Amino acid sequence: MGSHQRRVGRAVLLLLLIGCACLQSLAQQWLPDAPEPSTELVFSPEPGQSFPPAAPAPPMSSISVRSFPSVQPVCVDVQSKVSATPPMSCSPARDPFQQMINNAELHPLTPKQKAILAGKDVIDPFNLLTIAGVSAISVASDSHSAYGPGFEGWAKLSGVSITQDMTNEFFGTFLIPSIAHQDPHYHRLPNASYKRRIAHCIYQVVWTQGDNGKGMFNYANVVGGAVEEAISDAYVPYRNTGWSAATARYGTALATDPINNFITEFVPDLARHINVHAVLVQRLINRVAIEEGQ
Repeated sequence: MGSHQRRVGRAVLLLLLIGCACLQSLAQQWLPDAPEPSTELVFSPEPGQSFPPAAPAPPMSSISVRSFPSVQPVCVDVQSKVSATPPMSCSPARDPFQQMINNAELHPLTPKQKAILAGKDVIDPFNLLTIAGVSAISVASDSHSAYGPGFEGWAKLSGVSITQDMTNEFFGTFLIPSIAHQDPHYHRLPNASYKRRIAHCIYQVVWTQGDNGKGMFNYANVVGGAVEEAISDAYVPYRNTGWSAATARYGTALATDPINNFITEFVPDLARHINVHAVLVQRLINRVAIEEGQ
């Protein structure tokens, strides 16, 4: 099972999650409204008595009177003067929105950060869940495959899939982007038109963004996919290693690569239009956006 099959499995699982969220939202809309509270008074106050009764005034002896300074504190030079009381700092306050503004700036990743990103992509819980789920479906639908039936077949197929994923992340997220100075992230266009966003998802397969923010050829995807296909022939059992079969698998992988891009580009927009109250479903949807578009 190659990386393109995991992409299809991820898309299927995500669609199921969104469907569950839609059903939950519709079910909540069908529930009857809660009864309106009664406006009748249970207790009728006596004439001249307020409802609820006013609290008695506290005695004057229990009220403590505190004096406040009549002079407001002023900015002082905290470096050159020494005061018994803590002086008020004159430094500018930190703008809480500055971090959001800085996130839009260019932050190229170092080779070490790209290696860490590749490792996180492999051990990500949603990635492992996708591999386990797709492997279980594959073994259940074809028990006579090279991996065998039952739990043993599922474990063998899951192990091979994780190995392929590790190879893909090593070359496609760390090694090739570090050599070619390529940004391994997918960058969304949430404010563009739908036509441009669809085109962006498609051509990102061969044209992406470099560490300097400029467009460049997607070496990680095109070259990395070829390297993964060549290395997979060494350990994937009973695989057709002919030139035509390898070319067909490589072409299918390139053709299905936009699936991840479409998920990253449009799932956050879809989640905002659905009244999702299931915390688990919402977290999984958010995880997809973070994992693919950070």
